[in-house]
Amino acid sequence: MFTMDQVHTIRDLYFNQGLNLAEVAEKVRCDWRTVRKYVDQKDFSPPVPIPESEIHHESKLDPFKPLIDSWLIGDKDKKVPRKQRHTARRIHDRLTKEVPEYNCSYRLTAEYVSARKKELKLKKAENYIPLIHRPGEAQADFGFTAFYENGRYHANGKHLVLSFPYSNGGFLQLNYGENTECLLEGLQAMFEYIGGVPQEIWFDNTSTIVTQIIKGGGRQMTDRFSRFCEHYRFKPVFMNPESGWEKGNVENKVGYLRRNQFVPVPQFPDLTEKNSELLKACDEDMQREHYDKSRMICDLFQEDKAALLPLPSIRFDTSGYGSATTDKYGRFTLDNGKHRYSASPAFCEAVVQYQLTSREVIVMDQDMHEIVRHRRLYGEEETESMDWLPYLKYIARKPRSLRNSGIYEMMPENMRHFMDTCANEDRGQILKTLSELTDRTGFDSALRTVDEAIHLQVKDPDSLKNLYRRLFSDVPSLPPLEAAMDTPLGKIIPIRNDLSSYDAALKGGVQHG
Repeated sequence: MFTMDQVHTIRDLYFNQGLNLAEVAEKVRCDWRTVRKYVDQKDFSPPVPIPESEIHHESKLDPFKPLIDSWLIGDKDKKVPRKQRHTARRIHDRLTKEVPEYNCSYRLTAEYVSARKKELKLKKAENYIPLIHRPGEAQADFGFTAFYENGRYHANGKHLVLSFPYSNGGFLQLNYGENTECLLEGLQAMFEYIGGVPQEIWFDNTSTIVTQIIKGGGRQMTDRFSRFCEHYRFKPVFMNPESGWEKGNVENKVGYLRRNQFVPVPQFPDLTEKNSELLKACDEDMQREHYDKSRMICDLFQEDKAALLPLPSIRFDTSGYGSATTDKYGRFTLDNGKHRYSASPAFCEAVVQYQLTSREVIVMDQDMHEIVRHRRLYGEEETESMDWLPYLKYIARKPRSLRNSGIYEMMPENMRHFMDTCANEDRGQILKTLSELTDRTGFDSALRTVDEAIHLQVKDPDSLKNLYRRLFSDVPSLPPLEAAMDTPLGKIIPIRNDLSSYDAALKGGVQHG
């Protein structure tokens, strides 16, 4: 039996998103006949309740229910201490041991005991108290979103949502992941867009910002997040573990914004520009009526804005900073060894500093001078970002040591093959040329030039430069000239041992021999 949310998903995929029965079945992982059943269903009226007195299902447990009831009622009447009352497990064990005819499963008995305890009011009911939200109060959470940026697919992207329960307004920022930089940059961008800071923001107990849940309800926050809260002066409020319903407004908003802003899967050239567009789109989304208050969300959000704290005069630095020790090739790893970045051959087995943003890893020396910067890597798989420019510049000055250096081992196979076939006297100039090409348009373009050189069997620096210009420079290809029938014949200049015939031709005369 499917829930109404699942039924809604099936019908939405079929009627609104245009999927056929088989595609919907694959999407929701069920049989296509089930999809057809709910697509064809016309009446969704709730079934008329049947009086409990009219319902009776025969059960193997029926003969033993009076005994079970007597034990449960006895616990209540005798006011047995809570920790010494009959549990479902204890009842099952007693019946197994004391009643030879008992042949029921533990699960069947446990279901009956649970229902009977509720009827006898032996089990504390879980009640939810409606929460009252004040203007200027917000909730924050991440959601999964796939997207394409400049043709590159990000299957595990995230969107950070900041919702305002009082008005039901909300904003979002798209990110590559869910690290501290993504959180702080996203919140900061939304603060600056709305022109203020919520007085109070509710969060989950994510390891990004909470290092320990202290007995009694306290939280040990990370140093950077504590500084961020203090800088913007908002109060962080943390939910009880596994109690997402406590911040249900943002939970709903995460799904709502995904369905309305990221369907179909978005494609765009630049994430920064897209995030600016998303903030404006969230503003436009508030031009609708609140689900419960019979007022426009945009009008209610003005009350939220009136209660915001002012932005600080100094912008918070959301970057993360750290240090790492490189290996013998001048590389180091982050994210528990999953992602490797290059520094420079000049920094082999040395300590380097780095600065982290949500998009970049900036590698620096001990004096905080930039060495190189990388696009930040994401995902659970081991990946590497290699900037070849410092390595090529370094080895170009010492070309004879190429084969004995670790740089040769790291080179792609086609580049090693090309360097092996080059003359020793040309190797330094070729490395310098490859360094220049990499500096212009990246290492991939240098590799493509090398591939073309191998194909054409050329091995000198000048040929490399010419091939590069042909591949990557905007030089139009001119078609060959076709000889016309009326092309005049040129003058015939006979060749002699002296140059007098050429002199005569240049002066307008011709000597005939």
